[in-house]
Amino acid sequence: MTAKTIGILTSGGDCGGLNAVIRAVVHRAAAYGWRVLGIRDGTMGLLERPLRYSELSLSSVDITTMRLGGTVLGTTNKGNPFAFPMPNKTVKDRSSEIIAGVRELGLDAVIGIGGDGSFAILRKLAQRGKFPLVGIPKTIDNDVGLTETSVGFDTAVAIATEALDRLQPTAASHARVMVLEVMGRDAGHIALHAGISGGADVILIPEIPYDLDKVAAKINALKEQGRNFALVVVSEAVRTIEGNTIKVEYRGGARRFGGIGHYLGAVIAEATGAETRVTVLGHVQRGAPPSAQDRLLGTAFGVHAVDLIAEGKFDRMVAWRNRQVIDVPLADAVAKNQAVDVNSHLVKTARALGICLGDE
Repeated sequence: MTAKTIGILTSGGDCGGLNAVIRAVVHRAAAYGWRVLGIRDGTMGLLERPLRYSELSLSSVDITTMRLGGTVLGTTNKGNPFAFPMPNKTVKDRSSEIIAGVRELGLDAVIGIGGDGSFAILRKLAQRGKFPLVGIPKTIDNDVGLTETSVGFDTAVAIATEALDRLQPTAASHARVMVLEVMGRDAGHIALHAGISGGADVILIPEIPYDLDKVAAKINALKEQGRNFALVVVSEAVRTIEGNTIKVEYRGGARRFGGIGHYLGAVIAEATGAETRVTVLGHVQRGAPPSAQDRLLGTAFGVHAVDLIAEGKFDRMVAWRNRQVIDVPLADAVAKNQAVDVNSHLVKTARALGICLGDE
C-alpha cells in the first residue's frame, strides 16, 4: 500500500476523549506505515502562515495522552473560513487559504473531529478543495445525527451526575431547592441523562415546554410528603416563561447560552417560597479527564477512521450503533440534528419515576 500522509484536527468545543481519538489514529496509521500531521487549533493552523502543525509519533501520544482532558492539538469554535471576521469588521472568504494549506502539507486525507457545525464547514472545504475527508463525531451535546453517542457526551453526563450527588446532601442539610444548569446547546440530552442518574426531581429541557405551576406543584408535593429539599436540572437552552432564551455576550461579540439557572432559581423561589441556590456547571463538563466510555469510544472511532482511508471511503462519518462502530454519509449526519425524542424510552422512564418534566 502506498504510504500516505494524514492530517488530523479538532474543531469546535473541547470535550473528554479527544486525545484518545488522536492517539488511536496515530497508532492505526503507524500500522499502515503512514505519517500523521496534527493541525494546531483546528482550521486556524491551516489558515495562518507559516502553517502550524506537528508530526505525531507513537512516542508523542503515549498512554498518558488518552487520560488527558481537552485536546493536545488545540481547537477553535470561531472564525468560519467562508465568512472570516477581519480587523476592519468586514468578513472575508478565506477558504482558499485553508485548501492551499492542505496541499502544501501534501495531505492525502484529513480526519476532522467535530460536531455538526464543524462538519458542515469541513465538508464544504473538502468539496471545494477536492481533498478526502473522514469525520469523527464529538460533542458533549450528543446532537450529531446518525450516531447513538458522540465522544465527550459520557464524560459530561458523569460530571453532571456527580454534581447532583454533591448537591443533594447540602440541599438536605439546609432545606433548599438546588438548581443545576448544564450545557447542551439546543438539545437536552445531558440534563435528561444526568437528571435520571442523579435522582433529580425536576428536569427541564428545551424539547419540552414547561409550565412553572407544574414545577412548583412538584416541589410543593415533595414538601407535603416530608421531603425538605428538591433537585432541579435545567438545560442551558431552556426558555423563560415568556418564551425567551437567555444568552451571555462575550468579548468579540460571541453570544452563548447561559443564565437560565439563575432565572429559574428566582421564579421557583417566588412560586414556592423555597430557599433556592443555583449551580452553573459550564466548562467543568468539558475539561475533565475522559470517562472510560469516552476513551473506548474515541479509540474505536479513531481506528475505524484510518481504516476508512485505507479502504478509500471518504465523505463518511464514523458512528456508534447497536454496540458497534459503523460509518455513515457525512452529509446525512450533518443534515439530521439529534435532539431529545420526547417519546423516547428515557423520557418515559423519567415520567415513570415521577420526575417532573415541566409539562404535567
